[in-house]
Amino acid sequence: MYYLKATACFDSAHFLHGYNGKCANIHGHHWIVEAKINSDKLQTSGEKRGMLLDFGDFKQIVKEIAEGFDHTLIYEKSTLKSTTVAALKEEGFSLVETDFRPTAENFAAHIYSELCSKGLPVTRVTVYESPENCAEYGE
Repeated sequence: MYYLKATACFDSAHFLHGYNGKCANIHGHHWIVEAKINSDKLQTSGEKRGMLLDFGDFKQIVKEIAEGFDHTLIYEKSTLKSTTVAALKEEGFSLVETDFRPTAENFAAHIYSELCSKGLPVTRVTVYESPENCAEYGE
């Protein structure tokens, strides 16, 4: 089995609505995303012969997903008042509304799904919210 891993990162703020602890407050992370794909076969012809996938292509896909969250306030749908969202947008803040609670676990699952939807043979996605703490999703 052949494996490739690509890494990207993003900086963002989030909060956990309804959580009883420090993470209920808006705070930031330097998130690191590691994505792993696999296949038992390599490409057999053309310029990519002998490759599972071109590293440049793989890294670009992972980077584009991460960049969608970079330097934003990420919040779960229906956890901020519409007037709050409107005021933040009026001030020019970049916001990303998600259908999931913005935890490392849910980011890993979300990014896994995004990569699968692009046709990649994803094995695992790991999301670090700090150098010591990460969540993984995959096979």
